[in-house]
Parts: sequence; structure tokens; C-alpha cells
Amino acid sequence: MNKKTWIAAAITTFIISSPLFSMPEMVIGEAEIAPGIDLIFEGGIRDEITPQNLYLTESETDVHLELLANWSDKAPRGAPIGGHVAYLDVEAMIRNEKTGAYDSVNLTPHLNMSDNIHYAQNIKLPGAVNDKYTVRFVIKSPKLGVIGMHFDWRNEVSDVISSGGTFTFTNLNFKEIANSKRR
Repeated sequence: MNKKTWIAAAITTFIISSPLFSMPEMVIGEAEIAPGIDLIFEGGIRDEITPQNLYLTESETDVHLELLANWSDKAPRGAPIGGHVAYLDVEAMIRNEKTGAYDSVNLTPHLNMSDNIHYAQNIKLPGAVNDKYTVRFVIKSPKLGVIGMHFDWRNEVSDVISSGGTFTFTNLNFKEIANSKRR
């Protein structure tokens, strides 16, 4: 191994093993919706989100519930592959499978260094962190008037960004994520 290769390997190993890159995220599921939007549903480690008066505090949070919505290689022309799909209306309903207790939240745009722009919300689970949960994500196109649609998009794709969809995941245990810390 030459010196440049060794240095590159050492730097890569250091970065990958850094606590910033090794934080666990719980992938809840993956899906694709038209027109070429890849979805990744995650349970992330709680975090401090600002402005603090608009979001659940880190100490009151169990899970940072996330949806990554990105344009795929099947997206309409002009869409940046891998780029964030903005303006979706995203709601998550969390139900405790043991007690039936539930809560719902709107996932709003968030920005961080690992996922960049994504939809998320700090949540308090409706029960114990080691209970099993069902999470249903409902994704809709933005409400009328939130985004303007040019003729070419309406003509080639649709009069909405996406018709969205409902995605339900059962038997989820958030214990590991809820007991993890970022700092």
C-alpha cells in the first residue's frame, strides 16, 4: 500500500468511526411513490431542535421520527436525483400495540448534517419505550396554493407533486433509539 492510499484509508476509517457518523438510526421501512420519489422512514436519536419554543425539547423526547423523501433516477426530467422532495404534507400516527394509546404529529422540514433536509419531529411515545408500536405515515401533496405548478409539469407529470400514500409499520420497538444519546 502506497503512502497516499494508506493516508486515505486512515482518514476514511477515522471519519466512519467518528461518533458523528456512527450514531444508530432505526430504519423503519422504505418505499417508492410516483413520480420517482424514494422514501426512507426512520426512528432517529432525539435531538435539540430550534426554534425551541416550536418543537418538543430533547429531554421530553423519546424518538426523532423521520421521513427522507428524495428524487430517484425514475423522477421526471429536471428533478435532481437524490435531491429532497419539498412541500409534501406528512403526518405520522403512533399507536401503542399493548395499550391502544396513540398520538399523531405532522412531520415538518428539518435540516441536519447527516440527512440534510428531511421531514421530522421529536416525539414522546404514547407508552413505555420498550413497548411495541405501530406507526402509520400519511403522505399527501401540498395543500392548494402552497406551490405553483407550471404548465410543463402539469402537462408531463400531474397537477400535484405526488398522489402520496399511506405506509403502516407494525411491531416496532424503539428502545435502542430512545435510550441513545447524540452528545
